[in-house]
Amino acid sequence: MAEAGDRGRDPEDLKSPQDQARESRPRREGVLPAERLPVILEVLPSDNYALLDSGDGEKLEQYGPYRIVRPEGQAIWRRVLPEAEWRKADAIFTGDTDEEGLGRWRFPKRPLGETWPMRHDGIDYLGRFTSFRHVGVFPEQATHWDHMAGLIEKARRPVKVLNLFGYTGLASLVAASAGAEVTHVDASKRAIGWARENQEVARLTDRPVRWICEDAMKFAEREERRGNRYDIVLFDPPAYGRGPKGEVWQLFEDLPRLADICRAILTPKPLAVVLTAYSIRASFFAIHALMRDTFAGMGGRVESGELVIREKTAGRALSTSLFSRWVAE
Repeated sequence: MAEAGDRGRDPEDLKSPQDQARESRPRREGVLPAERLPVILEVLPSDNYALLDSGDGEKLEQYGPYRIVRPEGQAIWRRVLPEAEWRKADAIFTGDTDEEGLGRWRFPKRPLGETWPMRHDGIDYLGRFTSFRHVGVFPEQATHWDHMAGLIEKARRPVKVLNLFGYTGLASLVAASAGAEVTHVDASKRAIGWARENQEVARLTDRPVRWICEDAMKFAEREERRGNRYDIVLFDPPAYGRGPKGEVWQLFEDLPRLADICRAILTPKPLAVVLTAYSIRASFFAIHALMRDTFAGMGGRVESGELVIREKTAGRALSTSLFSRWVAE
């Protein structure tokens, strides 16, 4: 119930900014895009990265020069490699302390620094031991990066890419290397700093990349109001998160609105919009239906499925995330 001082005011003014932001936008009209599903995009072992083995709730990976052991809840099967091979690990994530950075890692052989050199398709960057289990890169995203680079190169015209929730910037650097003008947005100052460092390591400081520390939803809303448009939009939202000014992100509540804004900020001749979702209680059918609804009347095709990493030893597929992408052709 409104208090006495609120009587006579517009009800819209009584809503919190968060409630106003979460209000749904009108459903898009028109024929739904064509569809292709399920699509399983695989990353195979390479000299730079390989999933060596997995099982019993853990995974053994090769990141450049280092063997790394991390928890993996989906690895409910048994390991293939003998214990002696797992004991060759250079780093093991323990997560058994509240320390930041290296404090949550154990290094059985010798102490290691926070970062080490890595490479993807000729682009140098840094692997990084973080306090939240990640290592500065999600190798399963490589299939998206290659697809995006192909679209940029095939376009034979200037292409603008928006990377929301951009993390350490590998997708942004792949796009810049392919010739795109890139806007990279992340709410974490630390992640933006890591992304800038990767740009220097990759020797791509002469490429047009804007690094912006801001809440992704707020930035996208402002771009819509300003009339700024993009040919490719990538968004990789967390299940839950907070912006730099305390903004709250809840994927199931906020994703439909953000997806619609991503459509609204496309150029007249867009190329693609790519959504990836980690750690959510849903199947790819849910985000597939959302993306088809969102791009009704746009033509093109919506492709949805899972990103998986193919194991080097037994060839098992480890699913890492769900994805759905709209492509213009």
